[in-house]
Amino acid sequence: MQKRKLFISTATALTSLAIAPALAQSQTHEWGARSASFEPAFENQTRAPLEQSEYGFATRSLTEELEHPWAVEALPGEAGLLVTERPGRLRHVSLQGEISEPIAGLPEIFNEPAGNSTQAGLLDVKIGPNFDSDRWVYFTYAKGMGDGMSVTAAARGKLSEDMTELTEVEDIFVQTPPSPAAMHYGSRIVFDDEGHAFITTGEHFTVEERKKAQDLGTHYGKVVRVNLDGSVPEDNPFVGDEDALDEIWSYGHRNVQGAGFRADGTLFTIEHGPAGGDEVNIPEPGLNYGWPVISYGVNYDGSDVTEGIAVQDGMEQPVYYWDPVIAPGDMVFYQGDMFPEWQGDMLIGGLVAPGIVRLEWDGDRVAAEERVLTQYGRVRDIEVLEDGSFILATDYRAGELVHVTPSDGDS
Repeated sequence: MQKRKLFISTATALTSLAIAPALAQSQTHEWGARSASFEPAFENQTRAPLEQSEYGFATRSLTEELEHPWAVEALPGEAGLLVTERPGRLRHVSLQGEISEPIAGLPEIFNEPAGNSTQAGLLDVKIGPNFDSDRWVYFTYAKGMGDGMSVTAAARGKLSEDMTELTEVEDIFVQTPPSPAAMHYGSRIVFDDEGHAFITTGEHFTVEERKKAQDLGTHYGKVVRVNLDGSVPEDNPFVGDEDALDEIWSYGHRNVQGAGFRADGTLFTIEHGPAGGDEVNIPEPGLNYGWPVISYGVNYDGSDVTEGIAVQDGMEQPVYYWDPVIAPGDMVFYQGDMFPEWQGDMLIGGLVAPGIVRLEWDGDRVAAEERVLTQYGRVRDIEVLEDGSFILATDYRAGELVHVTPSDGDS
């Protein structure tokens, strides 16, 4: 197998990479002008107190040779990383800094129109809950449906021992109906401890299509829940409702690109708002999260979203929102030994707010916020490794993987 070698010694383990000069402990932050004039529904629902960690950071670039990396997933032990590139490639990146040729076996990936004018492509990747025994790898992607139409899909395949091929590839979820807009695919996939996969979708952006986030007869703007093989759990909230799709878990979402489970098993999601109104939600079965009826943002031209309201009976409030937006990538709850003060904190990739947004939690409410590693610009994904260090992926044509550890004296 041909590999592109990086400028990192093959004898150097990831956890002992040479340390770059330590950064400042934390970057200063100013909130900036609001896009909308809504008052929060409760204290610290937005603009929580700003905090500075006691950490400095040492960083090392693993590669700048990935094209729009969208997701990073750590394999067990020293087996390296799986990384998706949005144009449609899945690669293995070793802990010694080698990038494989594209892993074979993926289905056809919709990426039209090509380049930066689309949000379509190969998106999330996760190893399955039983990967050590069954080798299942799960991924999400834009699936072409003909005539320029596409949907969000989730699939799985078995990764070969030499990590060159996926076999037995099958879709476990296909969004309906198809859309002509190559926008707002959502597309994270996460697993609970009970044999379920939660898959997030978007509502494909356009004014007409976003209304389908409220339509239980579509998968637009939904969190869906399926079994690992794609079958529908019998206890899903809308099973048996002839006006709803069985896979739906929650609805009224805009474009959910971040999802993760807290240590206590609670599912959190993060979705893009319009101008203002990026949201953190705790999706519960059968509940309505409001889009596009309520929003803490406005349309990009400054006009009201629907009736210009942020609260309505029967629709859930976000547990936190941003105005101006951060444009969230993925999120993870930090668990590890290298940054012990961050245990249980949420780390979020920022695509507009550069770097990483850290949220400190007090139960289900945000206690403080911090912005760190802002020099890295568009962070699409964050992956915490077994030793407590983490990898961030930047979403550029020459995308970068960066390994982050505490600087000297902070480990």
